[in-house]
Amino acid sequence: MAASAYVAPNAVVCGDVVLGEEARVLFGAVVTAEGGRVEIGSHAIVMEQALVRGRAGHPTTLGRHVIVGPHAHVNGAVVGDDAFLATGTAVFPGARVGSGAEVRINGVVHVNSSVPPGGVVPIGWIAVGDPAEILPPNEHERIWGVQEGLDFPGTVFGVARAPAAEMMPAVARRYADLFGRHRADRILDER
Repeated sequence: MAASAYVAPNAVVCGDVVLGEEARVLFGAVVTAEGGRVEIGSHAIVMEQALVRGRAGHPTTLGRHVIVGPHAHVNGAVVGDDAFLATGTAVFPGARVGSGAEVRINGVVHVNSSVPPGGVVPIGWIAVGDPAEILPPNEHERIWGVQEGLDFPGTVFGVARAPAAEMMPAVARRYADLFGRHRADRILDER
């Protein structure tokens, strides 16, 4: 962690996390490296209650001057310099958000999708595909037509697509093992 970086007293930073100069992790935010590194660039800000997660096979990188808004979720993704992720956005594993791009309130960048530099995902819309198609949420069939081939279950859970009743027992076991690693975690004294 750079000496000029700041982590709020009730924020969580766990694992292989690098914070650049003047980076900020605000109150209630969680930055966690679950088998994949997290790098937060200089002057980047992770706002209140946001989650930034690195994962095996999908480290997370936030470039310089990136703002991750309150309640946003960035998981195993690469976000270019000067990008803005507004309140409630979700950026999934394997996704890429180009430099200077904006994902507006409650926007979604789906797994393995790519928003180009300077691109915009409007409020509540979904970016899906590589390069991303930007679609409104009421276009479920079009979204699914692209999303199905992006392999959400394989990318996120490491399992083959199947009906939920068949897939979720394996997913739950994998996640229990992954997150069970934290049972012995302790708060470190900063001295």
